[in-house]
Amino acid sequence: MFNKIVLKLIFAVGICITIIIGSFAYLNVETQNDILLKETERHAYQQSETVRSSTKFGMLLNEREHVHEIINAIGKKSGIKEIRIFNKEGEIIYSSNPLHIGVMVDKNGEACYTCHESDEPLQKLAIPDRSRIFVSDSGRVMGMINPIYNEPSCYEADCHAHAADQTVLGVLDVTVSLTEIDNAIGYAKVRMFLFALIAIIAISSVLLYFVRIWVDKPVQKLVEATKTVASGNLNPTLVMNSNDELGTLARSFNNMTKKLAEARMQLFQSDKMASLGRLAAGVAHEINNPLTGILTYSSFLLKRTKNQPEFQEDLTVIVRETKRSREIVKGLLDFARQSIPKKNNANINDVINRAADVIENQLSINHIKLIKNLDESLPDITIDANQMQQVIINLIVNAIHASDKNGGDITVTTKLISLAPWGIVRVKNAFCPKGHDLMDTSIKVKGMPSIRVLAKADDREGYINLDPVYGKTRNIYGIKIKDKAKVEISCPTCNTSLLDKNKKCPICDSPVYAFEVQNKGHFEGCTVKGGEWQYWDAVEKEGKKTYAEITVADHGCGIPQENLGKIFEPFYTTKGQKGTGLGLAVIWGIIDNHNGRITVESEVGKGTVFTIRLPIGK
Repeated sequence: MFNKIVLKLIFAVGICITIIIGSFAYLNVETQNDILLKETERHAYQQSETVRSSTKFGMLLNEREHVHEIINAIGKKSGIKEIRIFNKEGEIIYSSNPLHIGVMVDKNGEACYTCHESDEPLQKLAIPDRSRIFVSDSGRVMGMINPIYNEPSCYEADCHAHAADQTVLGVLDVTVSLTEIDNAIGYAKVRMFLFALIAIIAISSVLLYFVRIWVDKPVQKLVEATKTVASGNLNPTLVMNSNDELGTLARSFNNMTKKLAEARMQLFQSDKMASLGRLAAGVAHEINNPLTGILTYSSFLLKRTKNQPEFQEDLTVIVRETKRSREIVKGLLDFARQSIPKKNNANINDVINRAADVIENQLSINHIKLIKNLDESLPDITIDANQMQQVIINLIVNAIHASDKNGGDITVTTKLISLAPWGIVRVKNAFCPKGHDLMDTSIKVKGMPSIRVLAKADDREGYINLDPVYGKTRNIYGIKIKDKAKVEISCPTCNTSLLDKNKKCPICDSPVYAFEVQNKGHFEGCTVKGGEWQYWDAVEKEGKKTYAEITVADHGCGIPQENLGKIFEPFYTTKGQKGTGLGLAVIWGIIDNHNGRITVESEVGKGTVFTIRLPIGK
């Protein structure tokens, strides 16, 4: 039972509440006790003064019967136990109890202890010191002594005279029963105990109710979901609408299981593709053998049909495509080994025309018209023509699959553009001052590996994945950061600060982060969330660059916005069993190896546009 955090919490809080309320109740009862005793002490003193004043003249006239009547009358009042007058020898000369008259008191007894224990003379005792509490047969009793002083009227009286130097003639003792006070205190204790008990139970019950709702149930859900995930099922989803830490934890848990499911699927696909790769490596030689035979015979036929132009064109296509097929087999293996493209000067328009010839039959079968708007003034660029032809063919084939079955058109456009590096150039590598790699391939921004940094703000710590495109701030925040909050940014591996202490953001005067890009100098940016200022000195010095821009546009079904960031990931496909998810990933790798960039814009039901920009020159 006590293994549950809720019971531990309630137990700890219950002890604290018990101590607090118990201390309050004890102090309250003690305070009431002190107040009642002081009030009783004051009342006893007033009674003593009343008796002394009432009997004064009777004593001066030596009217003993009259004094007895006064003492008896006052002694019968409620709460007064007994009234006695002692002479200086300790003999009781007057008492409301006739049996005590003439009795010598025990000066060492509890009732006389206060006066005779003190070293001070009786007349110098303060009023609070004249009272004492002792226990009698009927319960606790408070006694109040009041000295009877020797006044001129006493030692000058005719009936009995005392020496003038005698200070105290006797003592008036009034004893009051504390039974009613003790009963009141007992009742107060019982009442305070019941109040404390009810308060503890009520507070604990309310606390238990809210803790069960706010803590226990969410934690139980999280525990059950964790057990489910531990058993291998990555499908559980926690539904918590709260904005507190447990709600954040639930959302993080859902995000984690989602990414784990995606990672498991990718691993599964990777395993399948690895098996396929091993199979491809095993049969590559067998595939190349028939391709070599086809190439040999088609080349031989090409030579024999020089005078037959109707065969020459077809045989030329067979020879060219056989060579390309052989290069594709080799290219797939090279891609797995991240091979470097074999670049030569080529005209991108010629590459597009050859690609169009290859897929002419597919276009015809699907009743699709290929519109080519090619800029004839484009200069030659340094590319791997075979790889680039593969890119164009894959994009057009994808556009065919996305187009309506009743036909349509696909437009391929080329033109020459000049662009500044802002918003175009991508960071492909990033390092902290100690040389640790900051690139994160697991979290991508628009399909591109991001730059991962450790951030601290408002006593919170987490990761930020920065947009790798220079001038773009589509950052992914793993930590809540308030607008305009100061953020400390460091390396997630060695915790070395990435802040440049010598620079401030020229726009908002905030701290600036900086990291090293291999062979490209320092990359700098504003640390404020939403801050757009960035500066990459090496790239800015290069100025504007000229690009060959190729666009492939269709009017097909389009791609949902939530999928646009995933389409370039390996093994991600929207074609189900009909696709491997490698097509666009291969395209991405080819374009990236050419120092180019590919982007996509799409709207469901209206179509998709892929844009490729390849730099002119090496």
